[in-house]
Amino acid sequence: MHETKGSEAMRVAVLTGGGDCPGLNAAIRAVVRKSTVAYSDDVIGFRNGWHGVIEDDAIPLDVARCRGILPRGGTILGTSRVNPFKVPGGVERSIATLERRGVDAVVAIGGEGTLSVSRQLAEAGVPVVGIPKTIDNDVNCTDYTIGFDTAVQIAVEAIDRLHTTAESHDRVMVCEVMGRHVGWIALYSGLAAGAAVVIVPEEPFDLALVAGHLARRHEKGRFASIVVVAEGAKPKEGTLDLPPAEIDQFDHERLGGIGSIVARELEDLTRLECRVTILGHVLRGGTPSAFDRVLATRFGIAAVDAAHDGAFGHMVALKGAKIERVTLAAATAELKRLDRSLVEDVARVFLE
Repeated sequence: MHETKGSEAMRVAVLTGGGDCPGLNAAIRAVVRKSTVAYSDDVIGFRNGWHGVIEDDAIPLDVARCRGILPRGGTILGTSRVNPFKVPGGVERSIATLERRGVDAVVAIGGEGTLSVSRQLAEAGVPVVGIPKTIDNDVNCTDYTIGFDTAVQIAVEAIDRLHTTAESHDRVMVCEVMGRHVGWIALYSGLAAGAAVVIVPEEPFDLALVAGHLARRHEKGRFASIVVVAEGAKPKEGTLDLPPAEIDQFDHERLGGIGSIVARELEDLTRLECRVTILGHVLRGGTPSAFDRVLATRFGIAAVDAAHDGAFGHMVALKGAKIERVTLAAATAELKRLDRSLVEDVARVFLE
């Protein structure tokens, strides 16, 4: 649709799609500040993700409007899981909106769903640059995504508190955390908070084995066991029946509740008192950590530079300590799952 404009002023649009997470406002702020201060761009924000593009619902953004939003959770633009490719005429209406408003570049901040849409639109000629955000940390080709660090910190604080009540009652405390297809939050929070067992989607679980491990711990005189389970964890075939999950527009399962099932089954198997805590959306809320604020700011700055370089169809990514550009095709080719060796190393050292 558009040629690169280099240092020439552009009209830049920014949107946030998918689930919210801490750090989105920091990224919006960085996009606005870099665009307006460094390039004298005109910036608008589409409300509620791709829905705002389809419906031509946008607001002007400038430095003044973004003051004070750095530490705020959520997103001032709102978000949704609307997929233009699943809405009749959605793609055509989106392209028409961008052309009518004279948009030279779209900065799309989102996870696998939003970035997959961005890739498809980029292939159709839409000038899109992606920024990876998701508390699940499952976007490929980047070490970390916006929101992950904050989610882990929240989970660790909760699990730390569960330890003391578990010790007081010789209980097993099951803590369910988010993680649809990957166990990054579960593993990192469980490791940091000293969980006895971590159950992740990458490794189908057998509750009989988990129960045996917990029983041995309590026989040795342990007075508390914390089990962290990712919402998307699945049992080994033939060991436990789970109810079917609903599917959203991005073909994602609507999950939640595995923690309650695990707690109930473990109590039957171990005869130990089990309680469950489902953190759920609390992991998405509140003030972003310092790491997420810095990461979001760096991503926002880099995305605007990418747009001015004409690097459409790319996503900015963290590789080590550097921000690099990767293609949206590579970023959305597959999910970034836990490395099996990492899971095995942790189990080998801490599972006793």
